[in-house]
Formats: sequence, structure tokens, C-alpha cells
Amino acid sequence: MGVFRPVTRTTGGRTELAFAPIDAGRWIVWGLTALLFIVLPLVFNKGFTLTLLSQMGVWVIFCLSYNMLFGQAGMLSFGHAVYSGLGAFFSIHALNWVGAGTLPLPVSLIPLVGGLAGALFGVIFGWVTTKKAGTPFAMITLGIGEMVFAASLMFPGFFGGEGGVTTNRVIGQPFLGISYGPQIQVYYLIATWCLLSMIAMFAFTQTPLGRIANAVRENPERIEFIGYNTQVVRFLVLVVSAFFAGIAGGLTAINFEIVSAENVSAARSGGILLATFIGGALFFFGPILGAAIFVFFAVALSEYTKAWQFYLGTFFVLMVLFAPGGIASLILMNLRVAKYGFFSRLRDPYVGVLLTGALLLFGVVMVIEMGYQLTLEATSGPTMKLFGFTVDVSSPEQWVFAIGTLLAGAVAFEVMRRRFVGAWGDVQERIEDAIAREVKL
Repeated sequence: MGVFRPVTRTTGGRTELAFAPIDAGRWIVWGLTALLFIVLPLVFNKGFTLTLLSQMGVWVIFCLSYNMLFGQAGMLSFGHAVYSGLGAFFSIHALNWVGAGTLPLPVSLIPLVGGLAGALFGVIFGWVTTKKAGTPFAMITLGIGEMVFAASLMFPGFFGGEGGVTTNRVIGQPFLGISYGPQIQVYYLIATWCLLSMIAMFAFTQTPLGRIANAVRENPERIEFIGYNTQVVRFLVLVVSAFFAGIAGGLTAINFEIVSAENVSAARSGGILLATFIGGALFFFGPILGAAIFVFFAVALSEYTKAWQFYLGTFFVLMVLFAPGGIASLILMNLRVAKYGFFSRLRDPYVGVLLTGALLLFGVVMVIEMGYQLTLEATSGPTMKLFGFTVDVSSPEQWVFAIGTLLAGAVAFEVMRRRFVGAWGDVQERIEDAIAREVKL
């Protein structure tokens, strides 16, 4: 078999098949990821979907960089947008310098300028913030974020004031037909940087620094007892994280051709926290899922409803209450059920929960959208389009139907939820029994 010689290894009493010295599984995963990035714009080739995919790529890098702090090193930051935003500002100025002929740098490498700027400010701010851990660290990052946001309005010479700084990414003669004028070319630039950044950040998790960061997250006192300086570990992780956040900022500058104070705002820092938590901070692929979901809410859903922030907030609260491990944890738990062959026992409960959940969601959306139309959109009249139908929010019958659907869906969902919880508990007991038998063998 050559370099893919199969070997067996024992982990936790179980024998697994691996490949040595090269892990073929990882090569397959990364190869499929690259293939997915190539194929996606060929399938979803409309202007809006390309914009959506481009933003998802940027947010994947941004979320993974944040997860180096939050998920890997246990540092809750409320100011991570500082590094992305400052990287974006330096990148957009670099683009303007390239356009003026004062900086000989190809547009493809502009994100590297953002990364270096992010790392530089990671060194400056990181040495201060990482002197503390836990809540003090979070509060210090919040203060630095507000300080940088205020500075972005106080120094218009660099930050452009409220209007921000604009640029033109189409510079000079096209190279091999690439001018970065069409959105498809910008998407592939983002996809390339996204894939490289994902590989680099995953590789970082396998380094001694990445491993010790996990230990600092779990038990910093014990790490200090064995001779490590936990502040230095946190500082180095923050600098690396700021570098990749700056790359995301540089891609943002190229994608939108404008950078403003919003790029360093607390709202953006809060958004990255929500996205990472929703996806699952303790899993590498969790922030990737969270980035896609957050961009869907903020970009796709916002095109159809002004209540998208209400839906995002509600979704976040539900995740915190019922799935604190994020979407990634739900996927892995179900994969474990499938691995032990018990998924068929959950098929009917799942169908019931999904159908009644859809009915409940239908009722919730009706009530919310009608409420928005009746209050915030009252000037546009009492009628609105909802699910392809015309709804008159001034009609009592329409409200009776909406509220009735909501209540019926809530009751039906609660019945099916309890049935599902019982079936899920039974399946988990059977899995634990199967694991115990494997250990004995």
C-alpha cells in the first residue's frame, strides 16, 4: 500500500484502523472541501448567491480565528472585530497605494497585509489583555473594542470618518484574465484564502502550542505548576488569532471595496461570538457551520424580513438552552447513534418532531411578521405578502388563524418532543451498554 500502509491502534480499549505515515482520511476531507469550493459557484451562479458564498468564506476565516481564542484557549473576547477591522483598514489603504503605483503588490496578496496588521495589533493589545483571564479578559477586550471604535470616528484621516474608506479592486492590467472585477473571481480568491487559512488553523491545533492552549483552557493552575507561563500561551494564541482575523478583514476590503467604523464595532464582535457559539466552539468544524448560518440570517433572511435579528436572537437562545455544544455537537451525537445502528429507533420520533416543529414555526412566523406589519410597517398599509399569500393584518380572522396555528403547533410539538426525549434516552442507554461490552472484550 506504500505510504498509505494500514496500521491498527488501540484507543480507550478499542482497536481502530489508521493510515501511516500519512493520514489518508484528512487528505480526503481537505480534497473534498477544495472540490466543494470549486463546484459551489458553478451550481449557485447567480449574483446574489455568489455574494452570499463570498461572505460565508470570509466569515469562516473570521469565526475560526475567534474560535482559537474562545474554543481552544478558553478566552471569551468581546472585541475580536478590532483585529479584523484594523486589518481591513490597512488592506484598503494598501489597495489604494497599489492603485496609485506606490506599492508594488498584487491584489491577491492584499489579505496578507490585513493579516500582518492584525498580528501587529494583536501584539500591542494582546500583551495588555492577556495579563488577565476569564471575566477580566472579556471586559478588557470590550473596552479596547470601544476605544478603537471611538478612534475610528476621531481620526478621519486614516479611518475616513462616518463614510469610511473606499477603493477600487480592479487595478492595472488583468493577469491571465483575472481583474477581480467579476464577483466570481473575487469568490475564488476568497475561497483560496479560506481553504489555506482553514488548513493552517487546523494544523495549529495539532502543534504543541495548540495543545497547551487546550490545557490552559481546562486547568491553568495545573499548567503553571508544571512550569508553563499561561499569559505567554494566551498571548501567542491571541497574536495568531489576530493574524487570521486580519486576513478576513483584508478579504472584506476586497469584496466590498469599502471599510467603515462598523468593521470595528461591538456589533460585529457580538456577531462573531453568536456565530461561533451556534456552530459549536469545542469542535473545529463548528465555527464553519456557525459562519454559514449567521450569514444566512444576516444576508439571505434579511432580504425577506426586517425581523431577521429577532429570529437570530431566538435561535441563539434556543441553542444555549437545549444544545450548548452547538450544531456540531448535534451532528456528532446523531452520527454516534447511526454508528451503533440505533438510528431507525429515532426515525418516527424525528419525523414527528420535525413536522410539528414546522407547524409551530409557521405559526410563530405568521404572528411575528403580522406584528411587524401592524407596528413598524404601519405606514405601508395593512396588507402584506406572506408565504405567497396576501395577508390583511387588520382582519381579526387572520389573527385568529395565526394565533390558533401557533398554539396548535406548540401543543403538538410538546407532545412529540416528550416522545422524542424518551426514545433518545432509551437509545443512549443502549449505546452505553454497547460501549461497556466493547470495553470488556
